[in-house]
Amino acid sequence: MHPDHKAPTAPAAPTAPTASTAPTSTPPPAPSRGGRRLRYIAVTLALGAAMFAAGAVVLTPDGTTAPRPAGHGRPDAAPRGSIEALQARVTRLPKDPGGWAALGMAYVQQVRTTADPATYDRAEKALRTSLSVQAEDNTDAEIGIGALAAARHDFPTALDWARKAVAGGPYSPSAHGVLADAYTQLGRYDEADEAVQKMVDLRPDAASLARASYAFELKGDTARARALMRRSLAAAATPADTAFAHNVLATLDLQDGDPRAALARTRTGLAAAPDDPALLETRARAHLALGDTTQAVADHRAAVAIAPLPHHLLGLGELEQSLGNSERAEESYAVLRAQDRIREAAGDPADTDAILFEADHGSPRRAVAMAERTLRGRPFIAVHDAYAWALHRAGRDTEALAQSDEALALGTRSALFRYHRAAIHHTLGDPEAARRDLTEALREPGFHPLHADAARDLLQRIDTTP
Repeated sequence: MHPDHKAPTAPAAPTAPTASTAPTSTPPPAPSRGGRRLRYIAVTLALGAAMFAAGAVVLTPDGTTAPRPAGHGRPDAAPRGSIEALQARVTRLPKDPGGWAALGMAYVQQVRTTADPATYDRAEKALRTSLSVQAEDNTDAEIGIGALAAARHDFPTALDWARKAVAGGPYSPSAHGVLADAYTQLGRYDEADEAVQKMVDLRPDAASLARASYAFELKGDTARARALMRRSLAAAATPADTAFAHNVLATLDLQDGDPRAALARTRTGLAAAPDDPALLETRARAHLALGDTTQAVADHRAAVAIAPLPHHLLGLGELEQSLGNSERAEESYAVLRAQDRIREAAGDPADTDAILFEADHGSPRRAVAMAERTLRGRPFIAVHDAYAWALHRAGRDTEALAQSDEALALGTRSALFRYHRAAIHHTLGDPEAARRDLTEALREPGFHPLHADAARDLLQRIDTTP
């Protein structure tokens, strides 16, 4: 799974607040294609059998494991509510800061499965209303604004609000979750690990266990990532939590070169959540890896119909292109270009989807400029990878290799990252390094509608060249 694509959202429905409680889970940044979403690793997190002791996980800096002391931390438990119920609540109680904060968080969650940017505005209005009602000691609203900033990929702002939330609510797992998300996307991985550890210490629920799983996935430890995500699945309290866990487990199956297991997993998830676009997209990838392009197209189209998000559109467009359906591919690309014009007009930095799309289907020079701007505010590994690919496509391979090395510094198992670096190595005249990366990339069959075939062709050329 690409580290920018399936970030650990653990997307529980927002909670209806009680006195001073925050929502039980705070969604991290919206996903984008390239996958989940690493730099130098100074501390290796370790998990063993002790992660199940007392229902807890402890990530320790010395590579050991230990049970969490019973009763450590105060949970932020509250009943859950729909957007409609929360709207009714704030209408009835317009001076309730917790109600406005929960409504804002509900909108933040909603925008992750829609393409309606107006939902961001509704989220911000609700959260700012909460702060206007109670400006001090309003941890719920601070968490919400931090999560909203992360959803908009404004991670410096997300970090500022997360720090405020942690200062005011040190026992809030959700506050530490937003902090972890911001640190991760800002390339501060050790600090992200510390925040995840605190979140797990406070409450080892689906959201915290999902983030712990992601910490291992970023470092290429899919076995521990899988064990933790199974734990997250067992702790799932909502259909969204359950669907998310099934989707991550399926993408880990794909990373491990087992598309049949991924297909079975997505079918299980879709039986409970038939309209989940992430599960539909992952099932499309499993079908593609197994050679069933008809079903792959059908699932991609279904995902786009539900949530016309950039990574869904790009996946569908490139799949159609790989099948020779140029007109249908162009339909998806036209929507992507329109979305990017809106982004540019708003002055927002590009996401990795937009950068990779521009590099492969537009102007590589423009893609380089887009990546450079994004990297200044978001030095995350997926952005390093997108920058590397843009530089390669623009003919700047020496610079591209440095960025590609940065993208793989923590050991992530992204097949796309590996293919990108292989192409760069080959252009720079290092076929042995290219072969190593291609071999790793092709452990995940069908990792990309266009680049998987290109990877196989390149490997064959290298192997047959005297």
